[in-house]
Amino acid sequence: MTDIKAGHLLMAEMFGTRLDEETVAYLKTYEVKAVCLFRRNIESEAQLTQLCADLSALMGPDALIAIDQEGGGVVRTDFWAFPPSALCLGAVGDVALTEQVAQANARFLCSVGINWNFAPVLDVNINPHNPVIGDRAFGSDPEQVAAHGLAYARGLEAAGVAACAKHFPGHGDTHQDSHEELPTVNRSRAELEQTELLPFRRAVQDGVSAIMTAHIVFPALDAALPATLSPAVLTGLLRREWGYDGVIITDSMGMLAIDSHYGRGAAGVAALHAGADMLMALGPIPAQIQTLDAVQAALDDGSYDPAPSLARLKRLAAQFPVQIRPQPERGADTRLFGRAWARGLCRVGDVQRPTPGSRAILVVSREEAERNVSEAGPSADQVVAALRGLYDFQLHTYDDPAQLDWPALRAQADAVGATLLLATTGRLRVEFDFAGVRPDLHLCLWNPYAVLDVPAPALVTFGYQPEALEGLHAYLSGHAEATGRLPLAGLDVRTPS
Repeated sequence: MTDIKAGHLLMAEMFGTRLDEETVAYLKTYEVKAVCLFRRNIESEAQLTQLCADLSALMGPDALIAIDQEGGGVVRTDFWAFPPSALCLGAVGDVALTEQVAQANARFLCSVGINWNFAPVLDVNINPHNPVIGDRAFGSDPEQVAAHGLAYARGLEAAGVAACAKHFPGHGDTHQDSHEELPTVNRSRAELEQTELLPFRRAVQDGVSAIMTAHIVFPALDAALPATLSPAVLTGLLRREWGYDGVIITDSMGMLAIDSHYGRGAAGVAALHAGADMLMALGPIPAQIQTLDAVQAALDDGSYDPAPSLARLKRLAAQFPVQIRPQPERGADTRLFGRAWARGLCRVGDVQRPTPGSRAILVVSREEAERNVSEAGPSADQVVAALRGLYDFQLHTYDDPAQLDWPALRAQADAVGATLLLATTGRLRVEFDFAGVRPDLHLCLWNPYAVLDVPAPALVTFGYQPEALEGLHAYLSGHAEATGRLPLAGLDVRTPS
């Protein structure tokens, strides 16, 4: 038997906005030291500050309060300015700006007591059909991803928040979402070294405090097991070959890539044996307890030695303690985010600005649902509000793109001399049947690979947050230029036909 509790090695999920008696009892019973917060846990700044203070008091000096506050479509708060997406920063191409944005992001988090941000994403986004990364990556060039990713990590940590490079060894070249299924990346070790692995190797050399694993099989590294469960990947490559001694945390063990193939408890123990220090055991409380019980059994029978992992976690918490800090730079940081979003806006093809005050028909999805890690995209009403005052609008919304009659829309626009605008607002790409019709302008408000699906010049914002849409409005009204460059190979030279 051991006096070490499994909760010391687990990051829990809670389901309320306050510490009720049931949650307190759960966290105390298992001595949980780490919690990941989501939007469902957050109501207001004051509430979040109180929740973090209560969690810190309950979990003690080694508390780790984490969040996915990447920027763009992965932001859990809605009462602060929205940080630009990684791809927007890649489009700007200013590494110093990326570091400044990260510092500002960390200052917002520190103001409420969050001490660990699951960012930056170091995935090299080289697959146009990737359903989960998109705007979360800095681009398709490994060197650019490394430069901006390391700058982002340094910015977070300089301002008092632990960074976490993810998703090791890389989620950029998949066409599957590990939330839903188990992907495989069939690339040789030499190819991996030149692409996926390069940013992570640089992050290790730069001393990033934490790395998150990917639930992906890389046959060149381990023919059987996903990276999260692979001793060859986590211990052999990351620890021994690269010499990494920071914290390794798994991605959510509740994702179907793990849960549907390996089971909660057994997979949790396997991940620790593989080299992980902390399990992100998200999901319903009974599922979390299933993992806790399995890990506790491994601790009690002596088959797993937690000492190295506990030392790393304690060191991380000591280096980045939970501290609720005032944020005097809030106004400046808000303006910084706005400038960064505006600088990222870029043109694809021969974009012609419609004349302000002219007629326009806007085609846009009625609603965009929340999808796994990302928040919900903008509704048609939000897009219209962002463009208000620019044109004499006629709005055409759809629920199913197959129901759109593009020849009729083109004829309608031509009959009244209107510009035919299409706004794409989803994280996933959509198949349109244009029937030979060409919209006049594509407003690409989320996934930049959507420019491949629309035969029209495009304005790419890399996100739909208010600051991104304000930059778009400024350009369309003639008060700003679009100076960003698409950081994705092949898209910047496309000529719509």
